[in-house]
Amino acid sequence: MLSTLAADYLPILIFLGIAIFVAGAAVGLSFILAKQNPDPEKSSAYECGFPAFSDARAKFDVRFYLVSILFIIFDLEIAFLFPWAVSLGEIGLVGFWSMMVFLSVLTVGFIYEWKKGALEWE
Repeated sequence: MLSTLAADYLPILIFLGIAIFVAGAAVGLSFILAKQNPDPEKSSAYECGFPAFSDARAKFDVRFYLVSILFIIFDLEIAFLFPWAVSLGEIGLVGFWSMMVFLSVLTVGFIYEWKKGALEWE
């Protein structure tokens, strides 16, 4: 039993080994081949819109958090779609229509956010 279990997981382990090797090679080659001279513009904070080491009680725009929450919502939608697509043959029409209801609720929410202007940056 153990050898069949190991044989079943061997392709996954080989794939993970190759992926780790390729990722490590890409990072290593970027350190070897690329110029390493960051300027202040490259080192500045750009994700959140304000400097990372300023006063913690400073006011900031809430739209950054709104965009991140919207990203998480639609990212989770994709995370639910992959296992559903894999098991679609086994779950039948009930699983298909339940996913269509899920996607329609998300679509209605997306249209609502779009109409409210939550996706526009001013």
